[in-house]
Amino acid sequence: MKYVIEMLGIRKEFPGIVANDNITLQLRQGEIHALLGENGAGKSTLMSMLFGMYQPDKGQIKLSGKEVKITNPNIATALGIGMVHQHFKLVHNFTTTENIVLGIEPKKYGGLILDIESAAKRVAELSTKYGLNIDPYAKIEDISVGMQQRVEIMKMLYRDANILIFDEPTAVLTPQEIEDLMEIMRGLIKEGKSIIIITHKLKEIKA
Repeated sequence: MKYVIEMLGIRKEFPGIVANDNITLQLRQGEIHALLGENGAGKSTLMSMLFGMYQPDKGQIKLSGKEVKITNPNIATALGIGMVHQHFKLVHNFTTTENIVLGIEPKKYGGLILDIESAAKRVAELSTKYGLNIDPYAKIEDISVGMQQRVEIMKMLYRDANILIFDEPTAVLTPQEIEDLMEIMRGLIKEGKSIIIITHKLKEIKA
């Protein structure tokens, strides 16, 4: 069986605490894989290692069967791994598009001017494809929390992520926004993406 991601025998220790001990996780393409457990169980720590924020003390990570060393989030992004954190990392007085392209801004006229129009066009196209309904020119401070989360999802898609990690994605959402998110996730899976969702809500796992 081919896995897009394998985390094999992962151990992570912090001073005075073992966060992960000999953890193996395997993710197939087009699958939503839930990491379920109480607070402090080590779910976020495990995913932070997959996204390059921590390094495992032991074990290996394989991407499509090949061992990889993910030493920082930029490497994770380059490998097609994205993460939506529980607390969003958005600049509130920027537009959705400005947030999405932050760090990889497209330029025109020999790199002198930020080409926000072509970026906004691509955001609109991806938004339609994945049913995100993002207004490319809306300011973050003027949109709902659910819509801010969609901007975080778009940040991953804009960078061509195929493996999407969601850390407690429903903690801040209304019941309607949770249903919308589930629908978005189903759409992502249909397009061949693979998802790991960290949660402690059984109802959502069943959905």
